Amino acid sequence: MARHKNRAWELFVLLFAPVTRFSEIIRDVTLRLPLVAKNPELTIKQMRIIGIESIPLVVVTSIFVGAEVVVQANFQFQGLVPMRYLGFVVSKSLISELAPVLTAFVVSSRISTGIAAELGSMKNSEQLDAMVCLSLDSTRYIILPKIVAAVIMLPVLVIIAEIFGYFASIIFVHFFIDVTMNTYLEGLRLFFSAKDMLLGILKTAVFGGIIAFSGAYFGLECAKGAEGIGNATTRAVMLSAILILVFDFVIAILFL
Repeated sequence: MARHKNRAWELFVLLFAPVTRFSEIIRDVTLRLPLVAKNPELTIKQMRIIGIESIPLVVVTSIFVGAEVVVQANFQFQGLVPMRYLGFVVSKSLISELAPVLTAFVVSSRISTGIAAELGSMKNSEQLDAMVCLSLDSTRYIILPKIVAAVIMLPVLVIIAEIFGYFASIIFVHFFIDVTMNTYLEGLRLFFSAKDMLLGILKTAVFGGIIAFSGAYFGLECAKGAEGIGNATTRAVMLSAILILVFDFVIAILFL
């Protein structure tokens, strides 16, 4: 009986140790949030890396997403739904779900892997241990700026994605879809909801935190060697993708 209890406890610890460690990282970052103002240059640098350098990737993605929404809506509507509702579908789907979620996915593939690889390399080369010896807080100087920058810049990237997605959809309708531009623009204007747009933008701040925390967790827990860093980056992007979908569902249930 005692042996079974020990095995059950070991299994419990094995399952919940990652959750505990993840919670500890969130706690450490939250406690150090007031220190962001003391070193703003660190956060600004990460905002450039996470946000500005991701713009080309987001623009290309949003252009094709906007065009694809038009193609799919036009195909589904033919003979069933009046084409004046084409703008309604594009507006609702783009600003509430497609632009925020797909932008978060695309950025997570770049940011969470980058954070995991950077922290994993610093851990393997004992740079994090050296910072401890020098009484430097690695959470404050390395992890915190990345997380704050991700939370700030993800909504900005989504706004850019929505703008380019809208323009791409308009251009595609003009050249390839048998719908007058007045009809399409009227649908966009009439069915536009500021609440949907605001919710789609704000929830990406949550996605930004998820992306950065996932990369930080697997970077800090990285095993030694190149294989350990590779596994850390893979797991970081996998966890961030799953959590983005989970929190997107939770936010939809709570606010829609």
